[in-house]
Amino acid sequence: MLPEKTVERLSQYRRTLLNCLSLGKTHIFSHEIAELQNITAVQVRRDIMFLGFSSAQRKGYDVKEMIDIIGNVIDSNEVLNIAVVGMGNLGTAVTHYFIGKRPKLNIVASFDISPDRFGTIISGVECFHMDELARIIKEKNITIGMLTVPPEVASETAQKLMDSAIKGILNFTTVPLNVSPNKVYLEQYDMITSLEKVAYFVKKQG
Repeated sequence: MLPEKTVERLSQYRRTLLNCLSLGKTHIFSHEIAELQNITAVQVRRDIMFLGFSSAQRKGYDVKEMIDIIGNVIDSNEVLNIAVVGMGNLGTAVTHYFIGKRPKLNIVASFDISPDRFGTIISGVECFHMDELARIIKEKNITIGMLTVPPEVASETAQKLMDSAIKGILNFTTVPLNVSPNKVYLEQYDMITSLEKVAYFVKKQG
């Protein structure tokens, strides 16, 4: 199993390489990837070593081949189904953004408690009542939940996901969640903390 940070960087490399490929670039050196990612070339080469991938010394890495190899390593063999829980502004935006981004990751359902949202379709994804969570997760074989609910209900909603046999949670709320790592993989994404970090370094530069 790869280290978490390595998986993150490989995902970032793939996005960078896809962009390079769209611009007609067929080969790339580790120092070029490093410059685009704002890290060291040594780190890039270490990560690529995990892939068992080597470069033609004079031409660099084959961009298309590296994209395919990264996909073989970090993607699931089968499509993983995802549910977005909480269809307010953030949940709606997240659904719009992620649809079609990766062929092996498929948002197939969303959930909310507001009657105004039941049965609505966002980017082809139907919204269900939270009372139907367990049934829909089982019927649609959903293994990942994206949590975009208000902070005050984040913990109880995460528990409902775990009770429904969800295997992974991406938490967009500002509430840290406690889950059993043996049962659920949790990724916390705190936009406020990220923004405050940016603001701190902007202040230091000023």
